Amino acid sequence: MDTSIFEFLAARRSVKPDRLAAPGPTAEEFRQILTTGTRVPDHKKLNPWRFIVFEGDARAAMGEIFAKACEREERQPPSPVRLELERGRFLRAPLVLAVVSSPRIRPGTPEWEQVLSAGAVCFNICLAANALGFGTSWITEWIAYSPAVREALGLTDNERIAGFIYIGRPMEKPDERERPVIENLLTRWPA
Repeated sequence: MDTSIFEFLAARRSVKPDRLAAPGPTAEEFRQILTTGTRVPDHKKLNPWRFIVFEGDARAAMGEIFAKACEREERQPPSPVRLELERGRFLRAPLVLAVVSSPRIRPGTPEWEQVLSAGAVCFNICLAANALGFGTSWITEWIAYSPAVREALGLTDNERIAGFIYIGRPMEKPDERERPVIENLLTRWPA
């Protein structure tokens, strides 16, 4: 039995977006990440997700949209420091991938299964990128729920951001964090 896959999975860690450096994946590596990332459960082969890629100058352009959305949607006027943070949000990594959960109406395929499939795509993309030596961070933050950002991304009423995946070279190995005690999560039925 090859234990290397277990060692890889046991050591997997997210890397904070601001700890991801260039270079990002090449076009060939990125295609490999997406091809592998889409190998997830997908009842009736609906592909209930899609991707939006941000790299190069597109990251800064999206940051301007974040800053304007922040000004419009916050209850209190945001400080100049906060607006600068929003402008630089996608500049924290060389590549940011939005995974859009896009459920299809199909008898026998519950929406919940399709949403879970989008989550599986997010994590599989992280694993594929990690296998190629990249660090990743899968997060949503407020921008995933902003009406102005949703509009700028062209999301339909039934679509949601499953996550923004930041991809780059880790600047250092992330610290380990406390993990759950499996026995505290486990029950057997019947009790």
